[in-house]
Amino acid sequence: MPHFACIVGARPNFMKMAPLLRALDAQPGARTTLIHTGQHYDANLSDVFFEQLGMRRPDVALEVGSGKQGAQTAKVLERIEGVIEDFSTEGRPFDRMVVVGDVNSTLAAALAAVKLGVPVAHVEAGLRSFDRTMPEEINRIMTDAISDQLYVSEPVGMENLRREGRSEDQLFHVGNVMIDTLLHLLPAARDRNLAGEYGLPRRQYAVVTLHRPSNVDSPERLGELVDCLRTIARKWKLAFPIHPRTEKKLQEFGQLPRLQEAGVKLLPPLGYLEFVSLVAASRAVITDSGGIQEETTVLGVPCLTLRPNTERPITTELGTNTLVDGPLGRLVELVDDVDASRYKEGRIPEFWDGRAAERIARLLCRSS
Repeated sequence: MPHFACIVGARPNFMKMAPLLRALDAQPGARTTLIHTGQHYDANLSDVFFEQLGMRRPDVALEVGSGKQGAQTAKVLERIEGVIEDFSTEGRPFDRMVVVGDVNSTLAAALAAVKLGVPVAHVEAGLRSFDRTMPEEINRIMTDAISDQLYVSEPVGMENLRREGRSEDQLFHVGNVMIDTLLHLLPAARDRNLAGEYGLPRRQYAVVTLHRPSNVDSPERLGELVDCLRTIARKWKLAFPIHPRTEKKLQEFGQLPRLQEAGVKLLPPLGYLEFVSLVAASRAVITDSGGIQEETTVLGVPCLTLRPNTERPITTELGTNTLVDGPLGRLVELVDDVDASRYKEGRIPEFWDGRAAERIARLLCRSS
């Protein structure tokens, strides 16, 4: 009877782990222990996701909290190590640890496991931005390097891992578990009708999300972005769910009043259903996030990503995503293209069909 330790820690992990837990729990004889590191501890960014995604409460809560990269990673590593040892002492050892995504908890849990002889499966493996200034890129590379099962969401991930010397028997192109959650909850999200609640006309507004240091930590860059958003706000209404860190920077640099003056609708951090509801009815999304690039591709919503690179290139090659690098005038041009129906339509990638978790669960149980 295989016993899997399943790790979550930050907001993106929950959407990826929810379908995996359902699929593993449906496998005869499989046991799962859900461990929440507490990397995100705010109720709006953590607890609400368990409720909306239908996930059971964690079996183990480490309550690590926020902190600098090194300190946070070290705390998770230390506490996960203790959990592994405790379960082994109690005669309930883990046969495999399952980690998802690219946050600090992902890498720390994988490190703790392999050092104690527990093999690791990495879900969403092989994604590369080739930008090592991004902490997530380091987490992805290192987690893949120490995992012996690599579950990949798009073909380029297979190519990246082969180039890094991984053997074919370790690689599995299974699809995208984030899309499993999206498709599972999309009817409920549409029923939520958050746009109507906020008085936003369907397909006549854009959703904005910003949180990356490269966009919000510099007063000059953030000021340019606010200038650009003010220009776009003359054409479309803008709904901006503000990450706590971004709100702090907007206040610090005196940019929050400028958004309010332009009529930008500033929203608190949203639950998953609320956010999907807002995006699904929008004209476009302006973001610097990763996962949103995938969701908009499936929803058929134009996504304008304020980054010079993406670890999810299929969303630009096949989907509805476009990278916006350099002068922000390009963003305004793309908004004009969307408004004039000149923007590309995009297609849904192979295996983004809502059944990736089922494929992963079968493979995990077959090999354990």
